[in-house]
Amino acid sequence: MSSSLPHIVASDDANLAASGRRVVEIEAEALQALGGRIDGAFSEACRLILASKGRVVATGMGKSGHIARKIAATLASTGTPAFFVHPGEAGHGDLGMITDADVVLALSYSGESDEVLALLPALKRQGNLVVAMTGRPESSLAREADVHLDVSVPAEACPLDLAPTSSTTASLAMGDALAVALLEARGFTADDFARSHPAGSLGRRLLLHITDVMHAGDDVPRVGLEATLGEALVEMSRKRLGLTAIVDADGRLQGIFTDGDLRRALDNPGLDVRAAKIAEVMTRNPKTIAADQLAVEAARLMETHQIGGLIVVDGQGRAVGALNIHDLLRARVV
Repeated sequence: MSSSLPHIVASDDANLAASGRRVVEIEAEALQALGGRIDGAFSEACRLILASKGRVVATGMGKSGHIARKIAATLASTGTPAFFVHPGEAGHGDLGMITDADVVLALSYSGESDEVLALLPALKRQGNLVVAMTGRPESSLAREADVHLDVSVPAEACPLDLAPTSSTTASLAMGDALAVALLEARGFTADDFARSHPAGSLGRRLLLHITDVMHAGDDVPRVGLEATLGEALVEMSRKRLGLTAIVDADGRLQGIFTDGDLRRALDNPGLDVRAAKIAEVMTRNPKTIAADQLAVEAARLMETHQIGGLIVVDGQGRAVGALNIHDLLRARVV
């Protein structure tokens, strides 16, 4: 009975690793060659997109379609509104998603994909500008496009020269080059990036401020300078942050008392903890943070100084908030 399973050629670890390295080397050579073709056509493509009042519509079939979808996602997250349209679906109604203000980025390594070429007459009638990305400058798609980006490669990394490997890597790199060039031309900032990624860890790190995570008002643990150690412990227990601020009559921060300070006080044989005033055992000049700073800065301070919490102060040094490492963990800042 014949087996439908593919024939497995035995290979040792050295041969497997050598195959992997060969792929990386071939694709690296392809990218090196691609760098020399980032030229006037690339700049013209950028100018067309920057001048557009619409979006970039990326399209492509098969593996080129997967790359086009990734390029659209990268553009959209870096300040250039973009989305992917499947060329097959476009011919059955999705063409209505494309407005006359949009720039179409069409990918086809051969430049002869029927589904992509079939869209060109309708796009031309609508007045869309087309940027083509192919590996054949003489192809139909390259000739019909307003701008052609040459992503040809010396060879695919596939030993059969069949599976798109080097060519898809080159196309993806060209898409990244477009996205970054446009990002820089628009003056796109880290804050802009965070606003389009609010649910991601980077968005939280760049957008979340101390005011978003701190305890404020009556939830801030604080006692006066005349408080006893016992009174401070009651306040710490009530507010459950593992610390308390020690403030003067005007609410200005004078010190902090933490669980660590308590352990050190208990280890001091010369201290009567029942009679001790909090001012005797507090940490003076503690690390603080302002309410308008990023929450990630609080994480950095805690890590650098090996502390578990911070008091938030205003411009006059008044204690207006408090937070600990658990607040940052809940907010997924760390």
